[in-house]
Amino acid sequence: MENKKFMTLTRRRSIKGFFFIVPWLIGFLWFYLRSLMLTVQFSVSELTVSPGGGYTLDFVGLDNFIYAFRAHGTFKQILTTSIGDMVVDVPLITFFSLLIAMLLNREFKGRTLVRAIFFLPVILNSDAIVGAMGIARGLMVGGLSNTSSEILDAAATTGVSVDYYIQMFTSLGIPTIFIQYVMGAVGRISDIINASGVQIIVFLAALQSIPGSMYEVAKIEGATAYETFWKVTFPMVMPHIITVVVYTVVDSFIDSEVVDLAYATAFDQNNYGLSSVFSLVSTLVTCLILGLTVYFIQKRTFYYN
Repeated sequence: MENKKFMTLTRRRSIKGFFFIVPWLIGFLWFYLRSLMLTVQFSVSELTVSPGGGYTLDFVGLDNFIYAFRAHGTFKQILTTSIGDMVVDVPLITFFSLLIAMLLNREFKGRTLVRAIFFLPVILNSDAIVGAMGIARGLMVGGLSNTSSEILDAAATTGVSVDYYIQMFTSLGIPTIFIQYVMGAVGRISDIINASGVQIIVFLAALQSIPGSMYEVAKIEGATAYETFWKVTFPMVMPHIITVVVYTVVDSFIDSEVVDLAYATAFDQNNYGLSSVFSLVSTLVTCLILGLTVYFIQKRTFYYN
């Protein structure tokens, strides 16, 4: 009787956590799970829309999957490109968001305005914002090709070019794949800033939840700012890094070209079976990436109670 009356703190927290996710769980079971089952059904069938309304399904087995991976002209390339963009973007967005959150967490004049500016792309995610970002990206990346003659003339005058720096870093023993990663990051800086609003807010909340006594102890012990970051700040925000990575991976695939291809295949070409294959494969790839990422990060995550 006493065990029923008094619950442990862990059990009370578990119950509160369950009630917290109940709205999401209801939405998942009522909307998403049914849609997922229909997607699986459509992927192994040929859907024909009836003239009077409704549709009929003819079972075709794995024909749609075989066509997607063997005969379709662009699916594998688009899927590979989307995964590659995600591999580049997710680490950069995560660490960029953490860096900006640490800067915005400091006391300075106009801090609220600066925070609002970084979150504006999320609030005002309109065609105007997307267009402006596209122009900026064109100036940073495509502009190089548009003004290639001017750049070549300047390089000839000064004797310095981009290839010179690449060769210099390569001669220093820096791996070529790392150099290419940095060059890709520079070309995608506008996308990284545009996609970091929510992550910055998450990290701000994480930083503000760290007890100030930990920093006081680190200061008394004579720890430098570098040591304080790796011994106090980074371990304390590790659980939130998992949240940010999960959000960023999902957000990356939602806006990927695979989704656009699946939409165009379904509503422009009326090929719902093949479109379902694209959607199902991208979902499975996303879940696999999330599972591996969370597994490896979870092993090094420290939880402070």
